[in-house]
Amino acid sequence: MIITVDGEPVRGRDGQTIAGVLIGAGRIAWRTSQTGGLGVFCGIGVCHDCLVTVNGVEGVRACRREAVDGDRIEGEVRP
Repeated sequence: MIITVDGEPVRGRDGQTIAGVLIGAGRIAWRTSQTGGLGVFCGIGVCHDCLVTVNGVEGVRACRREAVDGDRIEGEVRP
């Protein structure tokens, strides 16, 4: 399975969450805020640190959403 992250292809396994695919590819931060780079903090969908835009939909929790072949993922920038 291949997803596109900020314009680059990233390979993952079927059944992985988006966060799992990103971490497996060595990407530990994919969202920025005033405090710096954010990625997975709690891993269960409570903290909202892992938000990404998926196929144009903002605010998706990468730790909760299963990656699907062909997904387009974009990191989010928050104030």
